[in-house]
Amino acid sequence: MIRILFFLLVVLLLGVGFAWLADRPGDLVVTLGGMQYKVTLMVAASAIVAIVAAVMLTWWVVKSLVTSPYTLRRHFRARKRDRGYQSLSTGLIAAGAGDGETARRMIKQAEKLLNVDQEPLIKLLDAQSAMLEGRPEDARAKFEAMLEDPETKLLGLRGLYLEAQRLGARDASRHYAEEAALLAPNVEWAASAALGQKTTHGDWDGALLLLEKQRAAKQLDKEKAKRERAVLLTAKAIETFETDPASAKSTAIEANKMAPDLIPAAIIAAKTLFSQGDLRKGSKILEFSWKKQPHPEVAETYVHARLGDSVIDRLKRARHLASLYPHHPESSLAIAQAALAAGELKEAREAAEAVLRSAPRESAYLLLADIEEAQTGDQGRVRQWLSRAVKAPRDPAWTADGYVSERWAPASPVTGRLDAFEWKVPVEQLGPVIDSGDDFDRALATEPVRPREEVKPLTPARPVVLEAEKPVSKEDRGQTDVVDAEIVQLGPPIDSRERQASKPTETGNPERIAAVLPAFPEKPVKSKDEDEEFVFPVPDDPGVRPRDGAERNKKFRLF
Repeated sequence: MIRILFFLLVVLLLGVGFAWLADRPGDLVVTLGGMQYKVTLMVAASAIVAIVAAVMLTWWVVKSLVTSPYTLRRHFRARKRDRGYQSLSTGLIAAGAGDGETARRMIKQAEKLLNVDQEPLIKLLDAQSAMLEGRPEDARAKFEAMLEDPETKLLGLRGLYLEAQRLGARDASRHYAEEAALLAPNVEWAASAALGQKTTHGDWDGALLLLEKQRAAKQLDKEKAKRERAVLLTAKAIETFETDPASAKSTAIEANKMAPDLIPAAIIAAKTLFSQGDLRKGSKILEFSWKKQPHPEVAETYVHARLGDSVIDRLKRARHLASLYPHHPESSLAIAQAALAAGELKEAREAAEAVLRSAPRESAYLLLADIEEAQTGDQGRVRQWLSRAVKAPRDPAWTADGYVSERWAPASPVTGRLDAFEWKVPVEQLGPVIDSGDDFDRALATEPVRPREEVKPLTPARPVVLEAEKPVSKEDRGQTDVVDAEIVQLGPPIDSRERQASKPTETGNPERIAAVLPAFPEKPVKSKDEDEEFVFPVPDDPGVRPRDGAERNKKFRLF
């Protein structure tokens, strides 16, 4: 565009000049060799312009003839380079699509058309095609060869790191990540991988230094860097709490200030304060965390804040903590556990049953089994609570990338990602929980709980077993270690005198049985040797041996 404008400007100037000369006639006289030449100004100007144009044209022709070999070579070289880059582009696309054969063919074409030493993409394509063709050793050798070139060193470290991760060589991947982080601190994958590796191996100071470099390089936003620093400080305080309480205290308090909603930071900060006798400040930290999110570890630390407290004092502390977030399952569980330890079994049972009404979970059923054993000693009911705990929804746990841990950790053991653990239910329910203990709950709701000393001993007798095909043999009735069948509690035990007075025949009380099991078979079961109907008295859960699939599904047990 500029050249066109310049050409138009020159033509315009020439036109203006010739017009100016045409308006001003005159002669130009030139004396040369005794001869005098006289021409008009217009002819002289035209001759000058023609001579200049001829000189320029002659110079262009001569220059083109002189430089034509170089021009031709450059043209063919550019054409060859374009074909090479086209082959390289096609090969990279094929490698990304998983077409190893096409990628290998394009590599051969690119090597013929391009200089391998000057084009690092050929090395990358060669390594990727080796991985696609199932030659990991060749791929590693090519990545290692890239380490010798400063331009491709980081690329080689990236390839070696991914290959080590794929093979599960954690030490090797840690080495490559750290070397890449030193070479380019601003590369996110290298810094994150090195940070995760240092965290996994407990190098807290090195991890904090690397995190500070990331923050200085503006790889992390301010809030994320603050959160991750709090996580690292929390992990460091937990590790040094036993050996260096003073240092752990300052570290934990700093972590708690950076992330007040980080539960492990609040717990370790409170523990360090409790160890030095600062009960009030530590309790405030835990109370603040409890108001944000009730957590069983917070409740455990708060209740056992002071050594030497009686169980009654701990129950009072549990009640106070629960009052800060009432009607929450964790609040009820904290009261139930403290009340069980203090011997307040009625309060413990009420708190545990409150959890079942709001959010049934495994820990609540297990706690009720402990309360049942301590209050009545009825092993049948204890086993009933335990069987329901197996089918109950799971309690929340520390979960990261599908890995469930009993304790919090600063990084995921699967991916090494920092601050990956979350307090949540590991496996969510896909549908409603089917509970077969409704009759048991109704029986418990209508029947008062009797202490252990008021339960009357039962007369040994054979179990009542109703099957669809055949009765239980004597050997089957001797097995007492199975709880696979569905169990229904009929009510308080009946001794032999009550049984004799209450049942007119050996068929028992059909109205009472029908009240608990409305879907009972109408046709009574008969023995093999005689045709008359029979049932046996109810014992205190003698149990039966395991049954196979179809036979177990046809069976009902009463006790």
